[in-house]
Amino acid sequence: MTLPTSIKCIIFDMDGVVIDSEEIHKKAYYETFNFINVNVTEELYKTFTGSSTLNAFQKLVAHFKLDINPEELVLDKRKRYVNYFENNPDLHLVHGVQELIEKAHQKGIILILASSSAMENINRVFNRFQLNDYFKAKISGADLKASKPHPEIFEKAAFLSGFSKENCVVIEDSDNGIKAANDAGIFVFGYKNQLAADQTLKKADMIIDDFKEIYPFF
Repeated sequence: MTLPTSIKCIIFDMDGVVIDSEEIHKKAYYETFNFINVNVTEELYKTFTGSSTLNAFQKLVAHFKLDINPEELVLDKRKRYVNYFENNPDLHLVHGVQELIEKAHQKGIILILASSSAMENINRVFNRFQLNDYFKAKISGADLKASKPHPEIFEKAAFLSGFSKENCVVIEDSDNGIKAANDAGIFVFGYKNQLAADQTLKKADMIIDDFKEIYPFF
């Protein structure tokens, strides 16, 4: 995809792009895996990154041929995640993202959140870090028919922005999310999050290490 000559909308993934929560998500997942006595390899876990929790557990149940309702596992994992979230005072926004959000907002760029996380988790993050006033809309993949890597979430985000896809960009840190943006036909920045080092980002239109690399394109 070609980078828009005029960026009108930035679509943000949340986990790993807005908030450094990949580690606590992983801890919560593995506590649930251990609870049901399944041995999930790093390679298998990597395929879950960027997907909704329900989609991840649907894959898990199919992979291990488990006689368990994936929705029960979602609730178990979510409870563990919330415990980590509420009891971790060191949880913080990804370095530089607050400045990017504020700078883009000041320039009148529309901001949309498009995350695979449940809306209650999205609201938990936005309320804790006071982000609601900056964003026009928040979309949860858990409320859609299909999860990333399906493009539905980014197609909806572009629609809600009020601009054409050609004026939108996505920021993602997962291969599943990047594929979703690719298939939606939206330019995607692949953000190198050190906590998601297992993601290749190779399908991103541009790979960045620092959000400041986006500033010249405003």
